Amino acid sequence: MLSRVADSIYWTSRYIERAEAVARFIAVNLNISMDLSTAGNQQWMPLVTTTGDDEKFSEIYGEASKRNVIEFLTFDRNNPNSILSCLINARENARSIRERISAEMWEHINRFYLMVKDVGDAEGILDDLPDFYEAVRNSGQQFSGVTDATMTHGEGWHFCQLGRFLERADKMSRILDVKYYILLPSPQHVGSAFDDLQWGALLRSASAYEMYRQRFGRIVPQNVVDFIMLDKEFPRAVLHCLTRANESLHAITGSDIEGFTNLPEQRLGQLRAEFAFTSATDIIARGLHEFIDDFQKRLNLVGESIGTTFFSLQAA
Repeated sequence: MLSRVADSIYWTSRYIERAEAVARFIAVNLNISMDLSTAGNQQWMPLVTTTGDDEKFSEIYGEASKRNVIEFLTFDRNNPNSILSCLINARENARSIRERISAEMWEHINRFYLMVKDVGDAEGILDDLPDFYEAVRNSGQQFSGVTDATMTHGEGWHFCQLGRFLERADKMSRILDVKYYILLPSPQHVGSAFDDLQWGALLRSASAYEMYRQRFGRIVPQNVVDFIMLDKEFPRAVLHCLTRANESLHAITGSDIEGFTNLPEQRLGQLRAEFAFTSATDIIARGLHEFIDDFQKRLNLVGESIGTTFFSLQAA
C-alpha cells in the first residue's frame, strides 16, 4: 500500500474518533451543569486545558464562558481540534482516497460533516446541545460500524483500526483527566453524593456506565479508574484500545506479536505491557493526573514513530 494512502486512511479514522471524543468531553460538563445549579463559567476553561488547546483559545476568545468554549471546541475552524475542523480534515483525507474506501464510508463522512456544519451555521445552538452532541457521538460510532461492515479487513482496514484505537486510548485517558481538572472543586466533596454524581457523569460520557455497574456495582473512584484504564474487555478502556492497536500494527507488518521489528512496535508493545501489569492502586498511588500525563506523552511518541516508519517520504 502506498504510504500516502495508508496515511489518509489512518488520519481519517483518527479525526472521526477525535470529533466523537470532543463531544464526549463537552457532555461531561453539560451533564454536571444540568444537574447542579451552581455550575458556572469556572468549570469550562479546564475543559480546554484538558484538550491541550488553552493557548489557542486564549488568543481567540480570552474569556472562558460556556458559549465561548462550546464554540471553540465545536465549530471554530481556527481550532484544528474542534469537531468541525476534525470532520473537515477527515472528509478531505477520505476524498483523496475514495477509490480505496467503500462508498458507504464516504457517504457517511459527508453526511456527518454536513450535519455539524449546518448546526454551526444555524442560530440558537445552545438551545438543544445534549441532542446535538448525542448525534455527534452516534455518528462517530456509526462510522466504526460502517467501516467494519463494508471495508475489506486487510492492510487498509488495519491502518484504520490503528488510528481509531490510538486516538480512543488518548481521549479516554483525557476524559478521566477531566475529573482531575474540573469536576472536583474542593477536597471536601470527596466521597460525597456530589462526588458520586460526577463519577457517574464521567462514566456516561464514556458510554461506560451500564458496563461498569455490571462489573462493580457501586461507584467507587478506584474501580472507575480500573475500568476506564485497565479493563481488557470493555471496548473503550485504554488497555483494550492499546491491545487492539498493537494487534493491527503487527498485522500490518506481519511480525510476531510477541516481539518487535521496528520502533512503533517496540514503543506500543512496551506501553501496552505496562498497562497489562499495573493496577488501579498503583496508578492512584503515583497520581492519576501524573500517570495520565506521562501516558499521553508516550502515546504521542508512538504516533510520531508510526508517521516516520510508515508515512514519511522515506517509507513511501
